Amino acid sequence: MRTAPLPWKAWKKDGRFQNIEIDYMPGFLKVAQWKLGLGPSDGINAEKFSAETFTVEIASPNLEAIRCAPAGAIVATWLGHATFLLQIGGRNYLTDPIFGTNCSPIPLRRFARKSPLGIATGDLPRIHTVLISHNHYDHLDHDTLHSLRNAGRFFCPAGAGALLRRWDLKSVHELSWGECAQDEQVRITCLPTQHGSGRGLFDRNRTLWCGWLVEHAGRKVIFLGDTGYASFFRDLGRIIGPIDLALLPIGAYRPGWFMRPLHLNPFEAVQMHLDLCARRSIAMHWGTFALADDPLDEPPRLLRDAMSASEITDDVFLIPRIGETCVF
Repeated sequence: MRTAPLPWKAWKKDGRFQNIEIDYMPGFLKVAQWKLGLGPSDGINAEKFSAETFTVEIASPNLEAIRCAPAGAIVATWLGHATFLLQIGGRNYLTDPIFGTNCSPIPLRRFARKSPLGIATGDLPRIHTVLISHNHYDHLDHDTLHSLRNAGRFFCPAGAGALLRRWDLKSVHELSWGECAQDEQVRITCLPTQHGSGRGLFDRNRTLWCGWLVEHAGRKVIFLGDTGYASFFRDLGRIIGPIDLALLPIGAYRPGWFMRPLHLNPFEAVQMHLDLCARRSIAMHWGTFALADDPLDEPPRLLRDAMSASEITDDVFLIPRIGETCVF
């Protein structure tokens, strides 16, 4: 394990990891304030967002491109939410895989999957490595990881490995911000993000959260999992950029007073694309689970507005269909 030359290191206060800029992770009272509608209004009626009539456009995955992905290409297939099949350097990666129909410890209808998985699990190639950004239920799913237990390696942020080992997963590697490891000919670096962690009432921020930089033969892909916007990403872009492909979240941003420290809105996602000096970006973290008050189909519409305002074309910041395969 090596350390990349990043100026940020993860640290704890009173046993809890801290964000670099905004020390924020909402507790029960903040959640109750949001759910009871007692915070500042975004001017939206949240009830209409969970309509069962919601549909998102689905694509058939390009199985030929997936099966024959050349080592010199970057191939990214969006399976929904923050789950990608990422192929680079002859290796097959899954990011924050969740294959199930619910993203809650209790299968509540509110957290049911709203769109199907982008590829049949039987059509997945052999998975060499799984990248996990943090331990929230919509990013770390027991049944999914159990089905992937024969994958070669599991990378997770500091502190999250204990849970994976309890689930009998093998070859679990915990990294902290700035640490990197070699995965055959691919280098993987743990990057800071603005978010939080926790799977229950009493473990808030006990484990770290992160993004991942995947590098092969001079080509760079960044996966940010969940993150709010923070100014340190401009410095990160100067240090590790330019990025060939950035996988950026664009959903779960309303109400802003509650969500903004945790999740990018579409305009912030465009700014993140610029900050990271990304040659191309792909939108994710929308249209799969109803986690917040934004309509499930609103993020890509606002993203197109933000792209237009910054004169970014749709071949630079891609909004794929679930299941769509993008080859670079």
